[in-house]
Amino acid sequence: MGVLIKGGLVVNADQSQLADVYCEDGKIQAIGQALSVPEGTEVVDAKGQYVMPGGIDPHTHMQLPFMGTVASEDFYTGTAAGLAGGTTMIIDFVIPSPQQPLMEAYHTWREWAEKSAADYSFHVAVTWWDDSVYEDMGKLVNKEGVNSFKHFMAYKNAIMATDETLVNSFNRCLELGAMPTVHAENGELVYHLQQKLLAAGLTGPEAHPLSRPSQVEGEAANRAIRIAQSLGVPLYLVHVSCKEAVDEIARARHEGQRVYGECLAGHLELDDSVYRNPDWGFAAAHVMSPPFRPREHQEVLWKALQGGTLQTTATDHCCFCADQKAAGKDDFSKIPNGTAGVEDRMMVLWDSGVNKGRLTLNEFVAVTSTNSAQIFNLYPQKGHIAVGSDADIVVWDPDKQHTLSTKTHHQNIDFNIFEGRTVTGAPSHTISQGRVVFKDGKLMAEKGAGRYIKRPAFPSVFAAVEKYNAEHKPQAVDR
Repeated sequence: MGVLIKGGLVVNADQSQLADVYCEDGKIQAIGQALSVPEGTEVVDAKGQYVMPGGIDPHTHMQLPFMGTVASEDFYTGTAAGLAGGTTMIIDFVIPSPQQPLMEAYHTWREWAEKSAADYSFHVAVTWWDDSVYEDMGKLVNKEGVNSFKHFMAYKNAIMATDETLVNSFNRCLELGAMPTVHAENGELVYHLQQKLLAAGLTGPEAHPLSRPSQVEGEAANRAIRIAQSLGVPLYLVHVSCKEAVDEIARARHEGQRVYGECLAGHLELDDSVYRNPDWGFAAAHVMSPPFRPREHQEVLWKALQGGTLQTTATDHCCFCADQKAAGKDDFSKIPNGTAGVEDRMMVLWDSGVNKGRLTLNEFVAVTSTNSAQIFNLYPQKGHIAVGSDADIVVWDPDKQHTLSTKTHHQNIDFNIFEGRTVTGAPSHTISQGRVVFKDGKLMAEKGAGRYIKRPAFPSVFAAVEKYNAEHKPQAVDR
């Protein structure tokens, strides 16, 4: 049975129009006025509402084994929660252990993700290097539809990638037409500061941001950007949290380098005062990396998002409950890193972005969906409302009020970093693959309904990069 979304303002990243949208067989079949549709079509009344591409969260960690435990959110509960908040696709991360074959880890994550309620894809982390990693990267791109690889510059003695690994992997990405991405924090400095703080008797969550000051992110961002510049490869920086990193991205883009930045809803809204809360559990619940920053960084992030220095928004959704966080009761460096947000992201960004004049309707669509689809080569299948695109749609009620809380959210975690915040603007309906899966507060997610989405290599930016590199190819001197 098809679905007709009737009477709303269709908002894409590039334009808006009053139109009805008809969906059938998982695709958008028609857009226009007074559409002729089959008898029995389900009708969604969108009058006075906005009809937008479903959100794409390009940075989540469902079911992640990390720091001695496993994230409490699995692929079903996490994608279902996303649907309740208007997010119809996630790009999660395969993170091999040191020396683990990339293909082995990839197949493990694919098996875990089969229970997803919404469409999903994967970035794959490169945590070590040898010839087998080189070969597996080729298999992942050419056979499995992976077109992005993650590099952790932090987490020494675990998954941190050395500069040598960055160089080798970035080069391979350039050959394969895959986007290298980085978690930019100087792992050596973080480790040194952690040991120094612990030796001084600072064991609580308040030491977490002190061990990862904004300078360590700025340094790593600059290093990754300069490595990418030297090799002639584009670069995507995940969860940019501070002025120093924004400045490095802005400088690189001003110089013509193809660099993209992502920011998290949490970093846009919360500051580092959360770590000084006298309640240990409250403070520990906010431990994530990079940490929440002093307040002055938030307006820098908002302006960077508004001005185009940052292109995407995500959550780094990685859930650990109170009993899991308690593993670091006597040592802050052992508190599992992660917070939630896949359900809340779009509502928070609407409330603080559109409602406060920081984002237009079209910019909101761009930073929550379209830009991710374009950067990771999903567009126009995803991130766009057009005939032939996937029928992943959110109908947005700009007047609907909703209070964010553990009491109301669908996320499988006992804490909400936006606890008690009432937002104005929320989904009335979410459509996934042409099916209404969220309606007026009722979630109808189906376990296993999500599809693995392959992403072709060589997003459009690579055509420009290839031409630029050819123009600047080293030339031998004829003597």
